[in-house]
Formats: sequence, C-alpha cells, structure tokens
Amino acid sequence: MSSRSTTAPHKSGSKKADSAIRARRRSDRSGIPRWNLTDLYSAIDAPEIERDLARVGADCASFEETYKGRLIEAGQGDKGGAWLAQAVQRFEEIEDLAGRLSSYASLLHAADSVDPAITKFYADVSERLTAAFTRLLFFALELNHIDDAVMAELMQSPDLARYRPWIEDVRREKPYQLRDELEQLFLEKAQTGQNAWNRLFDQTISGLRFRVGGETMAIEPTLGLLQDRDGTRRRRAAIALVKTLKANERAFTLITNTLAKDKAISDRWRGFRDVADARHLSNRVEPEVVETLVAAVRAAYPRLSHRYYALKARWFGRRRLPYWDRNAPLPFAASGSIAWADARDMVLAAYRDFSPDMAGIARRFFDGNWIDAELRSGKAPGAFAHPTTPSVHPYVLMNYQGKPRDVMTLAHELGHGVHQMLAGRNGALMAPTPLTLAETASVFGEMLTFRRLLASTTAARHRKALLAGKVEDMINTVVRQIAFYSFERAVHSERKQGELTAARLGEIWLSVQHESLGPAIAIKPGYENFWMYIPHFIHAPFYVYAYAFGDCLVNALQAVYESAPEDFAGRYLEMLAAGGTRHYSELLAPFGLDARDAKFWDGGLSLIERMIDELEAMG
Repeated sequence: MSSRSTTAPHKSGSKKADSAIRARRRSDRSGIPRWNLTDLYSAIDAPEIERDLARVGADCASFEETYKGRLIEAGQGDKGGAWLAQAVQRFEEIEDLAGRLSSYASLLHAADSVDPAITKFYADVSERLTAAFTRLLFFALELNHIDDAVMAELMQSPDLARYRPWIEDVRREKPYQLRDELEQLFLEKAQTGQNAWNRLFDQTISGLRFRVGGETMAIEPTLGLLQDRDGTRRRRAAIALVKTLKANERAFTLITNTLAKDKAISDRWRGFRDVADARHLSNRVEPEVVETLVAAVRAAYPRLSHRYYALKARWFGRRRLPYWDRNAPLPFAASGSIAWADARDMVLAAYRDFSPDMAGIARRFFDGNWIDAELRSGKAPGAFAHPTTPSVHPYVLMNYQGKPRDVMTLAHELGHGVHQMLAGRNGALMAPTPLTLAETASVFGEMLTFRRLLASTTAARHRKALLAGKVEDMINTVVRQIAFYSFERAVHSERKQGELTAARLGEIWLSVQHESLGPAIAIKPGYENFWMYIPHFIHAPFYVYAYAFGDCLVNALQAVYESAPEDFAGRYLEMLAAGGTRHYSELLAPFGLDARDAKFWDGGLSLIERMIDELEAMG
C-alpha cells in the first residue's frame, strides 16, 4: 500500500487515504486485488485533475509562445545547445504531467469501460489533452528543420547531449513528416477518427455477453472456458463465441475496414511504402530483420505447431482436435485452482532466484496495490502493464482465474513492470522501449518462472504437463502471433483495393490459421469470425510480431545465461534500464547476439523444437 498517512486532516488527503484503505480491504476480502490508483489521482472528481489539465493547457500555450518559429535559430547568436536543452526539458515536463492525466483516465476506463461517467471522463480528458498538444506539434517538426551540421554542433553541449537518443529518434521520422498544418489536422482529427473507432471497439467488446449453458458472461470468462477441464463446457463456450461474434460481425467489420483505410491514408500521405513500415520505424527495427523472423517461423510451422498439436490429439485419443480443444488442459495435468497468494509467491521466488533486485522491484507491485487482477464485468479483457509516467510507477491489469497460464501471465506482466520501473530513470522522453525489446523482459519473466517450476517438479507426469504447457505458451507467443501478423498484412494490403466483407476477412483468417495450426486441428464453422476480438489489430496494427521477436530473443538469452551465468543478471538489468536510449543491436552485443542473422532466429526456435522432442520421447 501507499505510505501516505491515513490520518491526514486535509480533506483531499483524507479522501485519498480512505480510498487506499478501501482498496486494501477489497484485496484482503477477495484475495485477488484491485489496483489503487491514488498515486495518480484520488478520484474522478478530484480538484487536482482540473488543476493539472489547466496547467497542461497553460504550459503548452507558453511553450508555443516561447519557442515556435525560433528553433531554426538555435545555432545562431546567443542561442545554442544549452538553450535547446532547456526547451527539451520543458517539453519533457509537460509530457510527464500529461502522462499522469492520460494514464489515470485510460486505467479507469480499462477497469470499467461501460460506466457512463468513466467513459465521459476518459473522452473529455483525451480531448482536452489533444487540444493542448496541438500547440506542441511544431516542436518535433522544427527540430527536424534544423540542418544536420548545425544539430551536430549543438550536440556538443553536455545538456543537450543527454537527450541525443530522443532527438535522433525524432529525426528518424523526418522523411515521413508532413507540413505543420497537416500534422495538426491529423492530430485533431484523430479524436473523431482513429481514437473514436478504438473507443467503439473497446465499448463493444466489453459489452458483449455470451450465453454458456444457463449462464451469461462477458468475453474474458467465456474465452477462459476454452481452457476448462470439461470438454462440454469448452464446446459450449466456443458455440457461444460463434453466436455472439456472428451477431456483431457488421460492427467489427466496419471498425476493421475503417481503421485499415485510415491507416492507408496516413501511410500514403507520409510516404510509407509497405503496410507495416510505420510499425517498423516506431520499433526501430529494420524491415528485413522482421521478414527474416517471419520467414523462419513460418518455415518452422511443421516442426513446431503441426507436430505438437498432432501429439496433443494423440494424448486425447483422437486423430484431430476441434479448435476449441487447442488450449484444453492436458489429460495428465494436475487439476485444481492456484490461489492468488501462491501465484504471487511462485513468481517472486523465480525472480529472486535470478536477481534479488528484480524480485524487490516486482514485490512493490503487490505491496503498493499496483495490480488489478479481479475478474469482473465491464473490465477490459486480456492483460497489460501500463508504464504511466516516470514520476509515478507502472500498473498491471490482468484477469486472474487461477489457471497455470494465469501464473505465467502474472510473470509476463510483472516482467514488463520491472522493465518500466528500471527504464523510468531515463525520463518521460527516453523511458519508452521499442516493442521489439519491450516484450523481452516479459517473456524472460515467464521463462524464469517456468524454469523454477520445472526444476522443482520430480514426478514424470507433472513434468510432462509443465513442459507441454510451456510449449503451448511458446506456440501461442511465436506461431500464433506470426499468423496474426500474416493476417494483418493480408487485410491491410487488400483494403487498399476496396472494402473487405466479413466473409472475405473470415477467409483470410482461416487461411492463416490452417497454415499455422496444421492438420491436427479441426477448424469448425464459425471460427472464421474469431479475428474480431483480437484487440491488437485495433489498437496497435502489426504489434504482434514483437511477441515472437521477444520470445526468440529470450530463448537466445536463456542459452547465454545457461552457458555463462556469471554477472548475466547484472548485464540483463542494465539492458532493461537503458529504456529507449540505445538501439536493440547495441543492447544485444554484450551477449554476442545478432538479430540480423537467420541463425539467431533458428536458434531460438530450436529450443521449442527440443522441448517437443522431449515430450515425444515421454510418449
């Protein structure tokens, strides 16, 4: 919990303390926590929110008045690197405060996206921040108007040199930068365009209800039933998903078509040639590296997913498994639910074995109530770690149901959280990490937890279940995400020629699923609409390959760790602490790894293959 006093007489402080006490009691009573957001703001109507929104508006106006039209003169007269560094520092301070506001609104909305008051608050905060930030658009644009030679001279200032990684990132966008007034138009129109469609998707998906047997439930618990031990319940959950998704296909088809068209317009204006080029640029990864990864994974489908699902079908005494049994608990897996406290202890112990420092950071998420794991209606499905802003701390959202996969999800999101805490020391501009490395810490956290559990398991039956579960997770992380990437590429490429019908979207989906899952998974009618609930397609086009990138990278790091554990933890934490200050190739160099080499990806995939070999040997 927060260390703030619970006896402070000041009204707003007392309100914040009372909220913290209620959050702790909820956690104690249920065992599964809701987060305590009072480190951001005490309540939706807290006066500090209006104060800070007004301050952001005023600071943006003042910043524009002070610097707009003057950056080009930075290398002339009495202006110089120190003057420009002061401007960047002021810009960073505004980013930090705005990050606190936007984080609070988005976290509230994720926790309950159907409450009208929260929905309005989220929209109002977003609109006001967007309006304020239109006055800052000029800054990055004018930075890119500074001549390269002049900028190199300005960088001689120690004050400005600190911001070199951020400035270099900004200047990488220069070839795709539009005129100032067009950039302002794009930003303002996003509120009624891309952002509005994202919001519609969130509200629609959270509001869906699925009838399973005699029970009506939201999407997250319905998807969770696909991992139920009862095959009848898995089948009923799949049928419920099919029915409800089919009933909403017009809405999801419209959302997908509109956002794909919106992206195509933006890409065309900016000069991006390939549908995924904007994502590669934001990830600071070369397109050819991604294509090497994709080619390696697709070539490995028969050796990985096809083999494993044939093995799993045999364990179930079948030639083929219906798609709703793809993630079914194994017949020999231990039954029962894992208590939240036990999940916490498992993950912290695994982190502590690797690095006490890493475990200490992760423990703060539990002690401070920075995690929302409770399953409830209206809450966003899935899981994430939100970095908020460096002056506060990250928060984790997940939907804990006591399954082994939920333990791995906790380990995954805490890996993100640790990474975000370590990188936060770089400040609001340089703490964010490109997606390619952002998934490394999360997947590594999962691997640490899995390795510890495997090492402590002696019974052959339980070891087999753990190993199989990990293989399934890695297939979901690598094979499934590359299939998602292939789906997105096809959708965005075809959308340039015209709108796609729900039937055509379903055809593309089935094509990539057949290729990736293999002949041992039977695709039944209705599965063609299962693309509809994947939020990454809506919120972050082409994000998904980052999962495969991170998993293969972690496998390579794991091999380095096992062969040379001395001081590995120190080097690893140093890599995480770099945040966005260094290119991924620089961060991998101390470990002797090179992602441009196809053998790098084959090496990561071979670890999964060896696990399947071991499972086949077990019978």
